[in-house]
Amino acid sequence: MKFNILRKFSLILALVSPAPLLAANEVALSSDVFVERNVQKPDGKTAVVLEQPTRVIPGDKLVFVVKYKNVGDTPATDFSVTNPLPKAVAFNGTSDGTEIVSVDGGKSWGPLSDLKFTRENGEVRPALMSDVTHVKWTFNQSLSAGSEGKLVFRGTVR
Repeated sequence: MKFNILRKFSLILALVSPAPLLAANEVALSSDVFVERNVQKPDGKTAVVLEQPTRVIPGDKLVFVVKYKNVGDTPATDFSVTNPLPKAVAFNGTSDGTEIVSVDGGKSWGPLSDLKFTRENGEVRPALMSDVTHVKWTFNQSLSAGSEGKLVFRGTVR
């Protein structure tokens, strides 16, 4: 059991890196994963903290942070950031709601409410958050040289 959990966590870390951007735009990406923990403060109240995960177990809530920065000398235009979700993680949404998602390994994209999911038996149903395999943000406005920001999405270890 412990090996399985460690293996899942290793897969999570290996797969959280966003897909590289096109060379035409000099946008650097970095990503971090945090586990959300409830801790009791000295006054007895509970606080939610984000910690670097040393191990995760099913049910743990994860926060994925993708930082982007235009490291070029000119504005970056029309770029996107695509993040695959590890199979061991169920998607719980983003912080901004501007993303589109895929439930078929990145073949088709759209708002979750517009997507359909095909089960192994061929049955088609509306897609659920737990079906999401990839999340993507598209930047239609230019990102000036030196500008930076971050994208946040959440998931739960299956």
